[in-house]
Amino acid sequence: MGSRSLLGAAAGAALLLLTGAGAAPATASTATPGTASAAVADSVTVDAIGRIAADGTVTLTGTYRCASASGPVFVSSSVSQGVSTTRHGIGGTRAVCDGAEHRWANTGRPMPGSLVPGAARVEATLMELRLLGGLPLPSAHATSGQAVTLTQG
Repeated sequence: MGSRSLLGAAAGAALLLLTGAGAAPATASTATPGTASAAVADSVTVDAIGRIAADGTVTLTGTYRCASASGPVFVSSSVSQGVSTTRHGIGGTRAVCDGAEHRWANTGRPMPGSLVPGAARVEATLMELRLLGGLPLPSAHATSGQAVTLTQG
């Protein structure tokens, strides 16, 4: 496979990661039993309130905990509203895998008018990019779905 093909595949994997698309269900922990980090379960939560700024920028927040990783880890998030099956990717935040709980905040600006204040559904994924044959592929550590209220402001 040529270097252009590898770069295109890596870019595609990164796009999937940042938009939250293609995320597979995850186990609660990736720690190996019997290790010091086995007691720390990887997790991600979503806060019950999201914000829509006057310019349409959406901000979603929550917490995450990641015990260990061999590659870079990110918190990705997406939001949908109403009966639509369209999910809007809302940013990505680099995660620190030290076993401690951390806050995350993602921002993004979906197509104007596609999201309005009110009830919505957010999915957040704690995702690691692991090298497989030199290609970074996404591997979910944890996922969380949450009903939220999008507020103006």
